[in-house]
Amino acid sequence: MRIEQLQAFLAIAQTGSFGEAARLCGVTQSTISRQIQALETAVGLALFHRSTQAKLTLGGEQFFPRARRICLEWENALNEIAELKEGKQPELCVAAIHSVCAYQLPPVLQKFCCIYPKIQLRVTALGSDRALKVLRDGLVDVAIVMNNRLLTTSPEMSVQVLYDEPIEVLMSAHHPLAQYKRVPWSELIAYPQAVFKDGYGMQRLVQERFTLLGAQLKTVMELNTLDGFRGVVRQGQIIALLPQSALINVDNDPTLAARPLAQLPESLLNSGQGSKSHGIEKGLTRQVVLATTKDRLQIPPIQTFCELVETSFCAPSLVTINS
Repeated sequence: MRIEQLQAFLAIAQTGSFGEAARLCGVTQSTISRQIQALETAVGLALFHRSTQAKLTLGGEQFFPRARRICLEWENALNEIAELKEGKQPELCVAAIHSVCAYQLPPVLQKFCCIYPKIQLRVTALGSDRALKVLRDGLVDVAIVMNNRLLTTSPEMSVQVLYDEPIEVLMSAHHPLAQYKRVPWSELIAYPQAVFKDGYGMQRLVQERFTLLGAQLKTVMELNTLDGFRGVVRQGQIIALLPQSALINVDNDPTLAARPLAQLPESLLNSGQGSKSHGIEKGLTRQVVLATTKDRLQIPPIQTFCELVETSFCAPSLVTINS
């Protein structure tokens, strides 16, 4: 059964004539006749009395409201798809890591609202892994996250590298590590740490680095807000490894200090615990990406939002992966 057959059936029922129905549908009368024959074969009953005027049979009368409802739903579906292609969607949902939500994203949101004032933006701060999972589940349209190739390497995904960001050490202003201009890894591993909760890319990144060093990460608590990290760290010995963007304005807080990490010494790089293939000698960085699905990039508002993010966030040379 095809939608054209149902449309032909409704046209005949409306006009009472195969010829008038053909003109209404923009096809030949023989085409209309073939469509109705195929439809009657499919339902197993004659739908019209063939006489001077085509009238519905008992089966046709039973079938008529169902056919009308199906065709109406088909028209509604086509209209909704057309509106989607034209950018007439009610909302756009974004999931982003906390530092991006706090600092880099607000100007983009403002520009987008000026371009699409009728679209409601819904922005949620989530850990990277969680954000990528809700994107893959279709619960959000765009994710701005720390890259996780286990979750972004699939044919339907589109991933744009936005920037690579160094990781630094947040500590109390009076912490012993504050004496260093660059904190040595050999000193850092001795202190207890506050880390992001499970599902955050930063926790995975820090744990992987300690594993490569053959050192134990002394986790004493898990947090998920930047204010939480600052509040805990300023109390004493606990430190935290955080991205540079999360440490904005730390210099204006006399109770806190932030220091970059030193490169690993040659003894560790050559010990077998570290590997240059992992980029350890370059220090610890995270890669922030814009992720969506390729089908969503065909929708004008989503495409515009992604372009605004790329323009606002990216370094001069934009790298595309998994495109």
